[in-house]
This record gives sequence, structure tokens and C-alpha cells, in this order.
Amino acid sequence: MKIGIFTALFGDKNLEETLDIVQAHGIEAVEFGVGAYPGAAHLDVDGLIESKDKREKLLKQIEKRGLVISALSCHGNPIHPVASIAEDHHNAFVKAVKLASLLGVKNVNGFSGCPGDHARAKNPNWVTCAWPDEFRDVLEWQWKQRVFPYWRKQAAYLKEHNVRFCIEMHPGFVCYSNDTLLKLRNGLGKNGDAIGANFDPSHLWWQGIDPIAAVRELGAEGALYHVHAKDTRVDPYNSARNGNLDTKSYGDILNRSWVFRSCGYGHGIEWWKDFVSNLRMVGYDDVLSIEHEDGLMSSMEGLRKALETLKQAVISESAGPMFWAKD
Repeated sequence: MKIGIFTALFGDKNLEETLDIVQAHGIEAVEFGVGAYPGAAHLDVDGLIESKDKREKLLKQIEKRGLVISALSCHGNPIHPVASIAEDHHNAFVKAVKLASLLGVKNVNGFSGCPGDHARAKNPNWVTCAWPDEFRDVLEWQWKQRVFPYWRKQAAYLKEHNVRFCIEMHPGFVCYSNDTLLKLRNGLGKNGDAIGANFDPSHLWWQGIDPIAAVRELGAEGALYHVHAKDTRVDPYNSARNGNLDTKSYGDILNRSWVFRSCGYGHGIEWWKDFVSNLRMVGYDDVLSIEHEDGLMSSMEGLRKALETLKQAVISESAGPMFWAKD
């Protein structure tokens, strides 16, 4: 298993500087932002699509440092009710898939998106409860009129380019849990396996989901394609008072019910060892891509702390079972 990094962490650095830092820290894989919410800080997406020479130069820069590209990241909302936003994010997705195919990268990471609640809506509507009854009516409209029609077309496009779309299950979008991700995947017919999970445990804990139980189910379904390494700490005092549905600013760490943390600062090393073990048991032995969003640590401190945790988890679980010969 390789430890990787989502390079959005180094948005203030150019590509060469970023790759040098990654190499110096013993990281083996990179995930690049290529549009929508993470932007494209390090790659000229249009230029790379148009120029084989530019693609070869990029691959040489990566290969000479002993790295691989685990995924291209295009986290957006291509079914946003505002047409201009949806079009911008859809175009970013299309380019991400095309570039991934040209580079020989199998994974594009992103969100499922979330539409509005009717044809003239101006904002997404994320439905989280079944009553009053109109909420279920909204859900039915969203899936039938927006979600399935859009992703059926994109699944065919993904198949044409031999690329997989790895959905990060994220609250605020229609796929935020195993149930909702598998609902989409299983509703796409013969091209359903073009869609799987970019599994990020940080978004599951505060929903009350056990990430290891979720991994085991997705692994059994053959839907586990890429993994983000990010932790979450649920504050026992704020959560006890207010629950975990929290709209306070991410900067209001003292008062929030939960916050993102670097690996090891929400859940200890034993949890991460168990996580790696379960990934291997379900057949995932690829990249753990560190995503830093810890408001209590600088970028480099958060990276180093996450690396300390993940290296222990990966190395401790790498030898496999021991069998002693009988005399």
C-alpha cells in the first residue's frame, strides 16, 4: 500500500516545488486538482490535453521522483440548479476524464452533486429527513429528473475513456453514505461499475457511520476505488449539547461539534492500523491519499503528523499473517 498526497495542500507552490516536497517526505503518489472546487493549481489542464509533449514532460517529472498519479480531483456540483455553475463543473469533469485517459490515470475523484428541489430552483436542496412528506417528493424528483439522467450519460462517457469516477461520500450532496452511493451505482445499468467510492472516513464519523463497516460493504460490492486519509474529531461536550448537525464556521473550532483533524488526532494509531487491515482484507492495496484540512495545524505540520500515523499503520500491517512450520 502506498501513501499519497492530495496536492491542493501546496496551492502556494509551483509544480516542481510541490513534487520536491512530496519526494523529500517519502510520499509515493500524488493526486492533482484539475478543476471545480479544488481548482487546478499545479496543472495546465487544457495545455496537457492538447499537447502530447506536455503530458510526457509531466509524467517524466513524476516518474523521476519515483511517484505515481493516484487520481485527478474534480470535486464539483455538475447538477447544480444554476445552469452556469452546473456547466462549469460539468466541463471540468469532462476535461478531467479526458486528461486522466490521456495520462493513463484510472481514477477521477469528485462529488455526486446535488440539484435543487424543482426545475426553477436557484440553490441545491440536500434532503436529510423523510417527513413532512414533501421531502420525499423532492428526493424522488431529484433522482428521477436530475441525478440518474445526468450520471447515466457520464457513466457511458467514463467507459469510453476507460476511467472510473470515484465519488467522495459527502454530506450536502446526494451521495453521502453507502446506501446513496450504491443506489446511484446500481441504477446505472451496465455502466454502473464506472462509478465507485473515493472513500474518505472523515465525512462518515460525524454522521454516525462506522467507516470500517462501510469499507467492508463497499469492498464486497467491488465499489472501493480510491481512499482519502483524513481524520475527524467529534467534540464530546459540544456534541452532547447540540448533536452533530453543525453549521458553525469551520474556523469556530472551540464551539463546533466536530472538526477535521490530521490522521491520528481524531482516532488513534490502533484505529488506523485496523482501517488499513480491513482495506487489505477487502482487496484494496493501493493509495492512501492524505488530505489536509486541520484548522489546528499548519500545512507542513499536519502533513508530518499524518505521515507518522499512516507509516506506522501501513508498515505494521504489511507483512501479512505468519505461519509457523510444524516440526
